[in-house]
Amino acid sequence: MKQTRNTAAKTEILKLINHSPVALSHAEIQSALNGLCDRVTIYRVLERLITEDEVHKVVNLEGVVKYASCHSCSSEEKHIHTHNHAHFSCEKCKEVTCMEDIEPSFKVPKNYQVHEMNFTLSGICPNCR
Repeated sequence: MKQTRNTAAKTEILKLINHSPVALSHAEIQSALNGLCDRVTIYRVLERLITEDEVHKVVNLEGVVKYASCHSCSSEEKHIHTHNHAHFSCEKCKEVTCMEDIEPSFKVPKNYQVHEMNFTLSGICPNCR
């Protein structure tokens, strides 16, 4: 694996995502960084973190892209780990939570090869009930 340089922006964005119990949107990340870097830098860092398997993308039911850390995998498992788990999108507070213990299964025709999936459950989270 190629070594990449570590920047203050990358360090802060990764720390923010790793400490969040829910997936964060680009706007939420930018707001929390209080002007540390511009929006383009944030996008670049997020794409790099995805490539490095540090975070994964989740699209909520409104089409907003959010970013989450994989809390269940260790650095030793990164080479075999996938982010193909279910997510829960709360209709009330709009928070998206990874449900890493739930891995949906499905069958596709022989000629199709699945690389990623986005499985989102919608409803009311425990905090909003």
